[in-house]
Amino acid sequence: MAWFGKHQVTGRMIDTADAMGRGAEATRGMAGGLFTAIASAVALLFSAYSVYETSLRRPELHVFVPPVIQYSSPYQNSIFEVFGIPVSVSNLGARSGTVLAMDLEVTNLRSKETKRFFASDVGRWTMDSARAFAFSPFAPITLAGKSSSSQSVLFYPRDDEKVMQITDQQGGEFRFKLTVQTAWPETLGFIDSFMVSPPKPLTFDMTMGEMDHRTFLVTTQQLHTKGWKASSTSP
Repeated sequence: MAWFGKHQVTGRMIDTADAMGRGAEATRGMAGGLFTAIASAVALLFSAYSVYETSLRRPELHVFVPPVIQYSSPYQNSIFEVFGIPVSVSNLGARSGTVLAMDLEVTNLRSKETKRFFASDVGRWTMDSARAFAFSPFAPITLAGKSSSSQSVLFYPRDDEKVMQITDQQGGEFRFKLTVQTAWPETLGFIDSFMVSPPKPLTFDMTMGEMDHRTFLVTTQQLHTKGWKASSTSP
C-alpha cells in the first residue's frame, strides 16, 4: 500500500508539472501571437503612410521669392511699369498641381495707393529685349509631386488700372501681395474638395532707392527686402 500510495502521489506531481508546462506554452503562444499582431499592425500603418506620401497626398504648393527683384518704368505718361520677380514654386504633395496664373498687388506705403499687375512674360527685362520681343509668354506650370519650378516672371499692369505709376522719384517702401491661381486633380472625387486648399498669398515688403529714369534706357532698378531675406509661404 505504501508503494502504491507513493506512486499515486508521484503521478499527481507529474500531471501537475505537465499542466504547468502546457500553461507556460500557452502563455508563450499568446505572447507570441500578440507580438505578431502588433508587428503586423505597425507594418500596415507604415505601408498606409507610404502610400499616402507617394500617391495620395494632396498637392501642396509653396511660393518663394528672393530678397532682390527688378523694376523698370521706361515710358513717360503711361501706366506701364514692370516688376521682374524670380518666382519659385514647389509642390510638397504627392499628386500634381498646376499654376494657372499669378497676380500681383503693389502698395506704395507712403501714398497708400495700390496697383494691380499680372504675370505676362518670362525673362529678364531690358529695353533691347522688349524691342526685339525676346520674352517668352507666361504659361501655366504643371508641377508633379515632390517637384519645383523657377522662372523670372515679368508683371505688367492690368489694362483697367487707373494708377499711373505706383513708384515715384523718391523711391520708398512698397508692399507686395503675390497670389497664385491654381488647378487641382479631382481623381478622388468629392474627397478632393476637403483635402485640397489653394496656397495663401505671399506678402512681403521691399525698399527702393531714389529713382533715375535714365537707368531704364539700359537696365533696371533693384528693390530689396529690409533684412535681405527671401520670402515664402512655407511655414
